Amino acid sequence: MTERARVAVVGAVNVDLVVQLQRLPAAGETMTDGTFSQHQGGKGGNQAVGAARALGDSGDVVMICSVGRDDLGRQAIDALRAERITLEPAEPLSDRPTGVALILVDQNGENEIAVAPGANAALEPQAVREALERSTPSVVLASLEVPDAAVAAAADWCRQRAVAFVLNPAPMNAPLVHDLQDRIGYLIPNQHEREQLGDAPAGMVVIETRGSDGVIIHGAAGEEQLPASVVEAVDTTGAGDCFSGVFAAGLAEGRPLRETVDRAIAAAAISVTVAGAREGMPTRRELDERLSESP
Repeated sequence: MTERARVAVVGAVNVDLVVQLQRLPAAGETMTDGTFSQHQGGKGGNQAVGAARALGDSGDVVMICSVGRDDLGRQAIDALRAERITLEPAEPLSDRPTGVALILVDQNGENEIAVAPGANAALEPQAVREALERSTPSVVLASLEVPDAAVAAAADWCRQRAVAFVLNPAPMNAPLVHDLQDRIGYLIPNQHEREQLGDAPAGMVVIETRGSDGVIIHGAAGEEQLPASVVEAVDTTGAGDCFSGVFAAGLAEGRPLRETVDRAIAAAAISVTVAGAREGMPTRRELDERLSESP
């Protein structure tokens, strides 16, 4: 491509507080055999890291977000900049506390997550529009842990500039997805979100992620099912975010849809072999090496 690949991510930045357990507790049950760890997270932050590592030196990633003026917010900003991700605004600080996710992970890598959005809820539509004007991305990726109006502002900007808009509808907000259907180019729900959505809106490509059951591409020509890579999962937290980020990176590079999905599948598989939402996300070199080993 003659133009440098550039991805903008509109979404949440959280700090993940994780407890690993032998199994997930039942409702009302207290378990005391956990091991605690702290990681950087938030769907937007995770997706930005996935995209940045997949692009490597071949492209740039801009993170449009809001974090608090607290120690957790500074840690979140520093972690993103360490991945060579540009922050928009340059100091995206809010008087609200930085978002926090409480995550339980069992011995099979399955998880339960509860989120306190904090500063993520302060991301304003005007700030999103201004950030996109400054960053001029070739692909915009958004998720739904930030206000609906911020996501809609990103979708509107993309339609006006003929830029690809990719939406990961998590947590699912079916009315918003249907309202934005004429602006969404690619929708990436997991199988549960796909069920909550009901009939998929027309006019977009739907890429349904199904964990160990692979991916289904729903397009104008019908459905195509692609298998998952076989790995031993340690922690599935962030696997979907890795998929979305790598998918957006592939689009920005001008790769064909099938190749873009294949790269995202491989990256997500690599990511679950290490504990933490971001820790296992592969670099461009690691991803290329993994794909070169595939038959």
